[in-house]
Amino acid sequence: MIRFVAALAILTFVAACDDVVISSAPTSTGPATAPADVPDELRTRDQTGRAFASVVGRVEPIAERECRARTNGVNCDFRILVDDRPNQPANAFQTLDENERPIIVFTLALLDEARNADEIAFVMGHEAAHHIRGHIARQRQNAAAGAVIFGGLASIGGGDVSAVESAQRIGAQVGARSYSKDFELEADALGTVITSRAGYNPIKGSEFFNRIPDPGDRFLGTHPPNAQRIETVRRTAAGL
Repeated sequence: MIRFVAALAILTFVAACDDVVISSAPTSTGPATAPADVPDELRTRDQTGRAFASVVGRVEPIAERECRARTNGVNCDFRILVDDRPNQPANAFQTLDENERPIIVFTLALLDEARNADEIAFVMGHEAAHHIRGHIARQRQNAAAGAVIFGGLASIGGGDVSAVESAQRIGAQVGARSYSKDFELEADALGTVITSRAGYNPIKGSEFFNRIPDPGDRFLGTHPPNAQRIETVRRTAAGL
């Protein structure tokens, strides 16, 4: 039985990366797509805990292997935790600790919503893929570039120090969001590979996209449409 650990000890590291934390759950409040007919195989917290422990044991070594094969000089020792604080929304994200060790965090609400081990495995593979693809570093670079560009434009336009600083903050936000949809699709594709190689069904795992709000295709939105993500999974899985 997996021990659900309090995430208070890692909150500092999450907050430190707050502008680049990549979530699996869209923040849109739009209508959800029609729910897929997926049987709920995890009916109790005990069943979910056992499934989670099994998924960790199978997915983490594959994620580490893929990380080492696809990167150079990157910490591939994944640490997977559960945030068991009450009232946290369904979410999973990848971040780094002070030693650049990759951390993957699931909230209890997300695990409660998972209907099978394949869904848990796909989310875990997706979050591991964010680290392997270097999305935190790339998003930081995009944010820095946006801050420089917007700040420079404000300075050229004759803005004072306050105006330039405000433009830099806006530029950082725009820069950080510029390629976030691409990052999600990249993570979906590599997450499909990791999920499959760990012995789970990524197509079955991606069914949870049919049960979450669809962010659509909003300008500077952080997540692509759910249909595009499902198609990415199916196309990638077909090539394995």
